[in-house]
Amino acid sequence: MIKVGVIGAGHLGKIHLSILNNSDFELVGFHDTDVSNSEKLSQEKGYTFFKDFDSLINKIDAAVIVSPTTTHFEIAEKCISKGKHIFVEKPLTTDSKEARIIEELAMKKGIIGQVGFVERYNQAFISCKEFIKNPKFIESHRLSDFNPRGTDVSVIMDLMIHDIDIILNINNSKVKKIDASGVSIISSTPDIANARIEFEDGCIANLTSSRISLKKMRKTRIFQEDAYISINFLEKEFQVVKIRDKHKADSDSSLIIKNNLGEEKVIFFENPEVQSINSIEAELNDFYNSIKSKTDSKVSLADGLQALEVAEEIMRQL
Repeated sequence: MIKVGVIGAGHLGKIHLSILNNSDFELVGFHDTDVSNSEKLSQEKGYTFFKDFDSLINKIDAAVIVSPTTTHFEIAEKCISKGKHIFVEKPLTTDSKEARIIEELAMKKGIIGQVGFVERYNQAFISCKEFIKNPKFIESHRLSDFNPRGTDVSVIMDLMIHDIDIILNINNSKVKKIDASGVSIISSTPDIANARIEFEDGCIANLTSSRISLKKMRKTRIFQEDAYISINFLEKEFQVVKIRDKHKADSDSSLIIKNNLGEEKVIFFENPEVQSINSIEAELNDFYNSIKSKTDSKVSLADGLQALEVAEEIMRQL
């Protein structure tokens, strides 16, 4: 049995605690600096609260770090130095310099590390990946209402970094150029931002994120030579629109259009059924299986570092 402890018992930490308490892991307990709330949580749910961080770390094999981003580096470094596997909520650390240290230290110590990019485990994204081939243009919108809980970092680190990771995952080409703009409206860091990322293979990605929207949206649209793919991360559904020459299509095609050259194209619409799963549960199961099999996680520390490097370049331009 792999013994696990949770560091941080805020909104997201409580979700992790609930899932881990009913998982293949053995939940030892949790640590949080807010003693009053932690003791209340312990009484209500029966989780063991450790006031002392080291006391918890000494009793576990793996740590799930769900504390504020500014604390990730110190906590992760301590855990790795004591030989503990780590799951760290996104972003991995506050900057790429810290992330690189964590990645290198984990590699040196033979530690399994995973970053909490939960959208990688969104079933809509998992199901649609087989349709994604050589994207030419990617457009992402991630909008949310204002929540003070995430304002310890900018909207790039809070929201956009999810889409940065998704785009880097589906397009393996190196980033060639980034142009970005953003503004602060309520908090001291940007609340709205837009970034245009150009890749060496010619693919363009346009990302927009806002945390002061009246309407929530988490959508990504992918355009490629023979298809258009729309992913709704919020509703966990996707649509594939395939484009074929008329002579290559069957008679049951949904729509026929003509381009500017008079060539007839056939449009097929597909709305594949998506199995409903708990994405956080799925990523924690993956963390467990990686430790058990001693194999790299699907969302590695290197992935977390790469996303941070792109996010930092966007931040530099704001």
